[in-house]
Amino acid sequence: MNSKKLPFSAEELKKLCSDLPTPFYLYDEKGIRETCRELIKSFSWSADFKEFYAVKALPNPYILEILKDEGLGADCSSLAELTLAKAIGLKDTSIMFTSNNTTLKEYEEALKLGAYLNLDDFTHIKFLEENLELPETISFRYNPGPERSGNVIIGTPEEAKYGFTKEQLFEGYKYLNDKGVKHFGIHTMVASNERDPYFFIETAKMLFELIIQIKDKSGVSIEFCNLGGGIGIPYLPEEEKVDLLTISKGVQNEYEKLIVKNNLNPVKIFMENGRMITGPHGYLFTKAIHKKEIYKNYIGVDACMSNLMRPGMYGAYHHISVIGKEDAIHDKTYDVVGSLCENNDKFAIDRKLPEITNNDFLVIHDAGAHGHAMGFQYNGKVRSAEYLLTENREIKQIRRAETLEDYFSTLSYPGL
Repeated sequence: MNSKKLPFSAEELKKLCSDLPTPFYLYDEKGIRETCRELIKSFSWSADFKEFYAVKALPNPYILEILKDEGLGADCSSLAELTLAKAIGLKDTSIMFTSNNTTLKEYEEALKLGAYLNLDDFTHIKFLEENLELPETISFRYNPGPERSGNVIIGTPEEAKYGFTKEQLFEGYKYLNDKGVKHFGIHTMVASNERDPYFFIETAKMLFELIIQIKDKSGVSIEFCNLGGGIGIPYLPEEEKVDLLTISKGVQNEYEKLIVKNNLNPVKIFMENGRMITGPHGYLFTKAIHKKEIYKNYIGVDACMSNLMRPGMYGAYHHISVIGKEDAIHDKTYDVVGSLCENNDKFAIDRKLPEITNNDFLVIHDAGAHGHAMGFQYNGKVRSAEYLLTENREIKQIRRAETLEDYFSTLSYPGL
C-alpha cells in the first residue's frame, strides 16, 4: 500500500479537525527550515551561494519571514511580491526581480528597493533607459530555444514567451557595458518540477559555457549565474527526493572545468526554487460532505479547484490521506471532487482509497507551493484560511479565510 507520512500526531490531527473549519491549509515550519538548510549546505562549496525563494509559490509574509531567517532572499515577479519582500525587511541584493511584460511601476519599485534587475526582453533595455536610470547591476534571462528541452509544465523553450536569444544577449551586454553598467548576471529557467538531477547539471554547464562566450564576444565578465529553480518534489509516494548533493557536485565539477580553468572565477551561484522549499510541507485539509454513486463513485469534499488548481489544471497527482484510516485497506475506487461547475474540478481520479463516509477528514499532501497562491473565485468560491504549525507545535493563523463580504467588496451595488 502506498502511503505518505504526515508530520502530525493522531492527537494533533484530531484537535485540528475539531477546532478549525475546513477547508484550510497548514504548513510545517520545521520541515520548511530543514529543507532550507539542506539546500544551503549542499552548495557550501560556493561561498556566495544564494537561494532566492520564488515568492509566487507561497506568497505569505509569515512564511517569507521564516525563509529570511534561514538566509534566503526573494525572487519576485510582480509589484505585490515586491511589496511582500519589502514588508519583511528584504532589500538590495536579497531581492531578485525576474518579471516579464513588465510595467514601469514594477521596475520603479524594484529599483527603489535596490533589487537585482533580471530583464526578460531585449527591448526592456531601451524601455528602462528612456524612463528610468539604468542601475549599476543588470542580469538577463536566457531562452536557449532548441539548445535545451523543457518539460510539460514550463513547455518547450522555443514556444516560451520568456527571455533573450543568444545573439540578443551578446548585443545587450555590450550595449550596457558601453553605457556604464558595471555588474552583470545571467539567468535561465527551462523546467519546472524536474526530478532528474542531471538536468540541472546540464543547465549549469550551458550557462557556464555561455559565460565564456559572453566574455569573448562582448568583453563582459559575468559576476553571478542564476541557475533558476524547478527542482521537483516526490508527489507520488514511491518517488524519492531529488538528490541535492548530486546536483551540487555536478555543478561544482562544471564550474571548475569551465569557469575556474578559463580564469573567470569567481562567479556567484544563485538559485530560485519555490516548490522544493515549501511544497512538501503544506497540506490542504478538507471534509467529505457527500458520496455519489452513478457511473462512477464520487466523494464530494468541501474544498474545490479554487483551493488547489494543480490536479484540474495539469492532471497533477497529490496524495490523499483519510484521517484515522491511514492503515485501512485501500480497496475502494473514487473520484474526489469539489463543487465547481467544471468537470475537471477533481483532486483525484480513480484513486484507490479506504472506504470514505460523510464527515471523514481528508488531507491532500504536497500543497505548500502553487496551492493557495493559485486560488480563484469562480462560482463565488472564497479562498480558505492558512495556518502554520510552529516548531514548538503551536497552530498560528497566518491568513484568515475570505468571506462573502470580501467577495462583494469591490462592487458598488445596493443590497450587497
